[in-house]
Amino acid sequence: MKRVLTLALCILCFAANAQEKNKTGGYPISPVPFTSVKVTDSFWGQRLKASREVTIPLAFSKCEETGRYENFIKAAHPSDTIKVEGFSFDDTDVYKTIEGASYSMQTFPDKKLDKYIDSVLTIVAAAQEADGYLYTSRTMNPAHPHEWAGTKRWEKEEDLSHELYNLGHMVEGALAHYQATGKTNFLDIAKKYADCAVREVGDKPGQVTVVPGHQIAEMALSKLYVATGEQKYLDFAKFLLDKRGYTTIKSEYSQSHKPVLEQDEAVGHAVRAAYMYTGMADVAALTGDTTYVNAIDRIWENIVGKKLYITGGIGATGHGEAFGENYQLPNMSAYCETCAAIGNVYLNYRLFLLHGESKYYDVLERTLYNGLISGVSLEGDGFFYPNPLESIGQHQRRPWFGCACCPSNICRFIPSVPGYIYAVHKSDLYVNLFMSNNSEIKVDGKPVVLKQTTNYPWVGDINLDVNPKKKQNFNLKIRIPGWVLGQVVPSDLYTFTDNKKLSYSVKVNGQSVTSQLKNGYFTICRTWRKGDKVEVHFDMEPRTVKAHPLVEADQGRVAIECGPVVYCAEWPDNDYSVLSAVIPQKPVFTVENKQDLLYGINMIHTDAQVLNYNKQGKIEVKDVQLNMIPYYAWAHRGSGEMTVWLSNDLSTSRPMQQPTLASESKVNASHLVKAISAVNDQLIPKNGKAQAVPYYHWWPKEGTTEWISYEFDGEETVSGSTVYWYDDAPWGGCRIPKEWKIYYKNKDSEWMPVENNEPYTVTKDVPSKVSFKAVKTTAIKLEVKLPEKNASGIFEWELE
Repeated sequence: MKRVLTLALCILCFAANAQEKNKTGGYPISPVPFTSVKVTDSFWGQRLKASREVTIPLAFSKCEETGRYENFIKAAHPSDTIKVEGFSFDDTDVYKTIEGASYSMQTFPDKKLDKYIDSVLTIVAAAQEADGYLYTSRTMNPAHPHEWAGTKRWEKEEDLSHELYNLGHMVEGALAHYQATGKTNFLDIAKKYADCAVREVGDKPGQVTVVPGHQIAEMALSKLYVATGEQKYLDFAKFLLDKRGYTTIKSEYSQSHKPVLEQDEAVGHAVRAAYMYTGMADVAALTGDTTYVNAIDRIWENIVGKKLYITGGIGATGHGEAFGENYQLPNMSAYCETCAAIGNVYLNYRLFLLHGESKYYDVLERTLYNGLISGVSLEGDGFFYPNPLESIGQHQRRPWFGCACCPSNICRFIPSVPGYIYAVHKSDLYVNLFMSNNSEIKVDGKPVVLKQTTNYPWVGDINLDVNPKKKQNFNLKIRIPGWVLGQVVPSDLYTFTDNKKLSYSVKVNGQSVTSQLKNGYFTICRTWRKGDKVEVHFDMEPRTVKAHPLVEADQGRVAIECGPVVYCAEWPDNDYSVLSAVIPQKPVFTVENKQDLLYGINMIHTDAQVLNYNKQGKIEVKDVQLNMIPYYAWAHRGSGEMTVWLSNDLSTSRPMQQPTLASESKVNASHLVKAISAVNDQLIPKNGKAQAVPYYHWWPKEGTTEWISYEFDGEETVSGSTVYWYDDAPWGGCRIPKEWKIYYKNKDSEWMPVENNEPYTVTKDVPSKVSFKAVKTTAIKLEVKLPEKNASGIFEWELE
């Protein structure tokens, strides 16, 4: 097992001397293990501390509180009376939290935590069947397993069972735990389950030919091969990729619609996709199969050119948690799952290790500072599942989710961030991320002590103290970010609009040096001595960005960013509707450092105007100051409006509406969900397909009679109603209702049908309007009959 320490970091970024290339092939560039990097940075130091002291303990407590541990106990004592509940992948929350805790223990040893993990692993081991199979959703009650599990092993693997997904996270957690502790108690469990899968899944007689419904096993098995040297694990990882597109289920949702080598567009579930593409890179690096690399390169070009949010998020729609069509990037309904952002970092990291080009780190850095860390609160105790770019207050972080993949994924990712700062290749030392740290790195097998000092991302000055043990010749390769060079992302999806030309400079021991950029890196080739100092300066100022003309949601709007940080306007900093703000076409910005706000940020100010309708329906204009904060820091001060993309054209302005009877009513319904506020938010869809507008739904109810009501402060006169129906056919679960009616509450508090002057009609993508004999009432109710096999939903419900 000592091979972990010499091989694992070809892929993992965790073994201490993993800069030695795997003898059987691996990435050309080697990571520097995060255990060699001690972060002293105020920005990332706060995040790492919150992860260690809050997020990881919280995740363990939630695993206990929500029955994750209890599932293993039940599996150790199976019974046909046990009711199998939760999700079929709940086991992975335990594995991922152990993984994150293991990463943390490598830099901050904790005997108490180590002992606690051992106690959890005792429970996990007891749940494992004799042949290695470990899947509590079946084992706790084999006669009546989880509804997603199927009647026998692997039967629904390509659908919803997640057996191989559970294996993947188990292996990743086990390898991290082994490296942190040197103990094999978790690794032994993982190997037994992996061996079981290798025996039972394949295309040989007696085996089941399936591929994972949710990818990650491909990545994990590649790592297990590197750690153990056992070829069967790499062969199995490659089998799972090569068979994709040839088995029973062929679906874009799980990227099984065609063989992986034929794919050239990012489609389907964004997390599954990112994990699969990362697994392809791992297998390609270990086997030397360039056809895999070519396929990933094509898909990456599609993502970065047509499907990437300015925050680095991926996944446009909540329907299938999936990529949308090319250039389909809505803001308020943007999904941008936190797990997908983590997957995006994994993918771009692997592509850098393969190709050595800074453009992959440009995407990685954008994702890291924006769409990824927005997924966890600054305190480490609240989480976003989706990360939208616009809100009217319906989005708030939560302490946990029933489907808790994002919190536990954050647990394992944040402690690993220091491992992304540096990389090495023979005599090349790459400086990829900028954060204060003290590191000891082997370059050409010789130790170099490196100290980085910076106040990045707020200031573009970075100081590097280079101290080789003995004088040494090597190349220090400093990434010059794309945003410095005038490129928002490595494509034409986003471009700067302000015509500013930022510059950069590099000095060695106080003397300016020059270098021609190659692959985005400024290379300093010299014989380094103790005490050498490098000073790097990047101009850093607010910039305006526009989207490609085919991104419909962002036309007539601009986003503001400064350095790697994307900004947003949020309600606590502005005493007006930020959604109604219009900024000048040539804005002037000022930057204010606010150390006492949101753990220390730079706030950006500019002039703007707010439009609103007065009582006569005329538009009025008011000059205001617009104040913006980093996007990652939004939703820390209560519910309210937020937007990343700001109007700078009258065609996209949204004047504030005067309050209406509906907008000031209290809403109640037969099915209470947080989105209920959407029905009277005065946001009208342009058409029934405009799913960027918030909506209310009765899902998962089907075929029932449901209702929603408005209650008034006093008696009001009502004579008409208009309903904008939400219908997400063919993929979603909502359809227009079979029928609908309006009722009013009489003086005896009884619901009575109104006397309508025209028939109730319902047509997809067309508002349903009805007028009726005026009634004086304190409440109005809308009753709907749902379709037999679907729910229904509402964008907006207006009263007259």
